[in-house]
Amino acid sequence: MLYSKTTPADKRRLFRERLATGELLRFPGAFNPLSARMIEQKGFEGVYISGAVLAADLGLPDIGLTTLTEVAGRGKQIARMTDLPAIIDADTGFGEPMNVARTIQELEDAGLAGAHIEDQINPKRCGHLDGKAVVDEATATKRIRAARDARRDENFLIMARTDIRATADGPHGLDLAKDRAKALVDAGADAIFPEAMRTLEEFEAIRSAVDVPLLANMTEFGKSELFTAKQLADVGMNIVIWPVSMLRISMGATGRALDTIIEQGTLTSKLDEMQHRADLYELVDYEGYNHFDTSVFNFEVAR
Repeated sequence: MLYSKTTPADKRRLFRERLATGELLRFPGAFNPLSARMIEQKGFEGVYISGAVLAADLGLPDIGLTTLTEVAGRGKQIARMTDLPAIIDADTGFGEPMNVARTIQELEDAGLAGAHIEDQINPKRCGHLDGKAVVDEATATKRIRAARDARRDENFLIMARTDIRATADGPHGLDLAKDRAKALVDAGADAIFPEAMRTLEEFEAIRSAVDVPLLANMTEFGKSELFTAKQLADVGMNIVIWPVSMLRISMGATGRALDTIIEQGTLTSKLDEMQHRADLYELVDYEGYNHFDTSVFNFEVAR
């Protein structure tokens, strides 16, 4: 009822313990607090909060227009709704190293279990688009050192994302990604997010380069093939995210429903595609609130 009964500190500690087992943890992207609760209900290991989704939720492109206040606020709303750990996309940290430091502390206070800071220049762009540019190694590592120095809970996961693979074709781009990943780990990153890997062999190459947890991004319509969780586990990945998938599916369904209203004047034909009222009431835990006010849940919902 209301919010998670597990404290942020306990979420972080339990997340770190499970991450240390080496198993693959599945983190679907939550596009709002209710979807985070459903992710937990379905038995996943964690929740991912995408910067692209947060921007799209505001009707904005993913080019660094969102602010720390917006991201931390929405992150808090999502993280507090589930007992699962939530990892959030913190873009480039919202500024210079001092800004990165403040970002980490704000995200800690918001109840997140971890965040990733990337090495793109500002303004950044979606990781699976062409034409990206990254900062030099010194700047990238300063961001991670600032994040590491600023955190107060040692279990808050500092993840470094590198977009350098896409800046060069062929083996050279992969070599750059391996070198950048090593430098970011040396700077204090607890985990690495190698963005826009193209093949399982490329994920394996990063796995062989560093000895920290690795995240695989299975976003649709991007640079990477859409590998299964088992395939990723077999090459040593530790976390897999589907960052925008639930939003895409929901928006696709919304578009089709609106077309149906236009064409048929009713949504009767779509009833079997909708979440039933009874399922929604169960997900938001109407019955739990009855403990405090018996007038809240004094009805039955017929299926």
